Amino acid sequence: MPNYFYVAKSLDGEDKTGVLEAIDESRLAQSLKKEGMILITADLREGKKEKGFQMPFSGVSLTDKIMITKNLGIMFAAGLSLVKSFDILASQAKKPKLKKAMIEIKDKISTGENFSDVLKGYPNIFSELFVNMIKVGEESGNLEEVFSILTLQLEKEHALKAKITNAMIYPSIIIMVMIGVGIVIVTFVLPNLNVFFSSLNVEIPIYTKIILAVGAFLAVQWYLLIVVPVLIVFFLYLFLKTKVGRRSADTFFLKLPVISMIVKKNNSAQLVRSLSSLTASGVPLINSLEITSKTIGNTYFKEALTEAGKKVKKGDKLSSALKSYQNLFPVGVIEMIEVGEETGKTSVILKKLADFYEQEAVDSIEKLTLLIEPILIVILGLSVGFFAISIIEPMYSSLKAIAN
Repeated sequence: MPNYFYVAKSLDGEDKTGVLEAIDESRLAQSLKKEGMILITADLREGKKEKGFQMPFSGVSLTDKIMITKNLGIMFAAGLSLVKSFDILASQAKKPKLKKAMIEIKDKISTGENFSDVLKGYPNIFSELFVNMIKVGEESGNLEEVFSILTLQLEKEHALKAKITNAMIYPSIIIMVMIGVGIVIVTFVLPNLNVFFSSLNVEIPIYTKIILAVGAFLAVQWYLLIVVPVLIVFFLYLFLKTKVGRRSADTFFLKLPVISMIVKKNNSAQLVRSLSSLTASGVPLINSLEITSKTIGNTYFKEALTEAGKKVKKGDKLSSALKSYQNLFPVGVIEMIEVGEETGKTSVILKKLADFYEQEAVDSIEKLTLLIEPILIVILGLSVGFFAISIIEPMYSSLKAIAN
């Protein structure tokens, strides 16, 4: 269906503008009438709804989003219009796709479209949480505070991800070294040893024969070392994209000792931070739960929020609605939410909870890496020892037979 840029008048005499899909002007007028508005003018926009950013938007990092949000807040506080602000952001953007997006947003705002409605067309830059908070800021006239809350939200999210990534660097390096050493030994060292043992014509242990056979096979079929891992990762990625795959992975990690607590703390921190930002901006709790459920990746936390939202809609308190999912949350989360409800300071309590569990998640990751490092070193030592025994023992036996 085509898009129409319309100017309409509400029943109280207020002029309103926007963009709406409709088969023709008659249907457009009917749609606006249902919303209590009378169509004044309508301009047809050629083609369908712009698709430039409906597909995955590559290259927009969390750092880029923080830069956009922070700068928007500063420029808005300084009194610059949104059109001028996005013009400046477009000139600052170094990535072509991001620059194009900023220019398109500026052009749409300049035609009279609502800021929050424009942002909806760029879901890979501005999340639903972001858009809804902006919408509330527009309606309440408190956009400056909303920008501050959004900046804090994104900075906290970035800090948490950065700390977790940094904590996993050293274990990842050890694993890569182990894999690299194993490939070199199997593909280059073992084939030469196979020739050496064959020339001696002596009996070698079964485990040495297996290692030599694997080395001989991979020396010829070396490409399997690349193809097989790539195929495994590819099919695993496709599987995890399905509902069954996502649920299976979430179930596995929630039942895995040590890891399960990290998953719970990480998801709780993300959940509570989002709820805190939304409620602090003035978004109703029911809407906040619905929006947050869409930002959480874990299936079980998503379902818990969705069901909690239904119970809250019926009149239950959030703490009561979440009690049936107490096994998902670390100790203290639901109890603290209950305290917030009783004192009327839910958003403040949620913010403090988010700070606490973000730090808890990082601490748990760091403790896990401290545990993983010695385990990986032991595994590396045992692997090297096994290879050494498998090779040195038959060599010693061969030399002893030659000496005799």
